[in-house]
Amino acid sequence: MTDPLVESARAVQQRAYAPYSRFRVGCALEADDGRVFVGCNVENASYGLTICAERAAVCAAIAGGARRLRRAVVATDIDPPAAPCGACRQVLSEFGPDLKVDGVGPSSSVSWTMGELLPAAFGPEQLT
Repeated sequence: MTDPLVESARAVQQRAYAPYSRFRVGCALEADDGRVFVGCNVENASYGLTICAERAAVCAAIAGGARRLRRAVVATDIDPPAAPCGACRQVLSEFGPDLKVDGVGPSSSVSWTMGELLPAAFGPEQLT
């Protein structure tokens, strides 16, 4: 059985701009209303300006009016699949504290909860 979210993540991964690292990443996010938003990594010669796939997808979701996320798929070309970086974990947590995150590689997959990826996350409740 095919998974449309995995297919979307793999398709956008092919559009990644990664001329320096050659590490292409695609991310597909499912909003709580079922809409899907995608993003890929966009590298820059000034490495600190690189945008990760997960944050690119979150920006697309927010621009599309979504505010709550329920599932993310992150596609990479390695096995086991890579998990989101720390910055992406924090951003994903803002919009999906109960988010399920699936990493998919060429021949394996792994699933995490946001709590596993970012225990004791900093969130809006700390700002009250």
